[in-house]
Amino acid sequence: MGRRPKVAEPPMVSSRQMRPALTPEADEGQMVSLAMDLVRQRIMNGTATSQETTHFLKLATGKERLELEMMRKQIELMDARIKSYEAQDRMEELLERALSAFKRYSGNDEEEFYED
Repeated sequence: MGRRPKVAEPPMVSSRQMRPALTPEADEGQMVSLAMDLVRQRIMNGTATSQETTHFLKLATGKERLELEMMRKQIELMDARIKSYEAQDRMEELLERALSAFKRYSGNDEEEFYED
């Protein structure tokens, strides 16, 4: 007996009810979730396209995981640089204030001396 060819089944509609999204970001998240559910169903019943299958196979590779980790580390590095620049700006501001205070305390504050 030969194998019967798989017949493409219509995609199942998600039975879970979703309340309307309140923000564009939430709406996008719902759409992604529905798309993932649909692709999961298609993979399980054998009707997924080669592009859908390849996408998830790529996610499973070590190279993809390393690339994602590298991107995360680059984001962390950029965040650290931003914090460093902000701290440097704050330090410069504090030093300027301290120098100004030292000048006032030592009596060398040029702003206080006006000659008539």
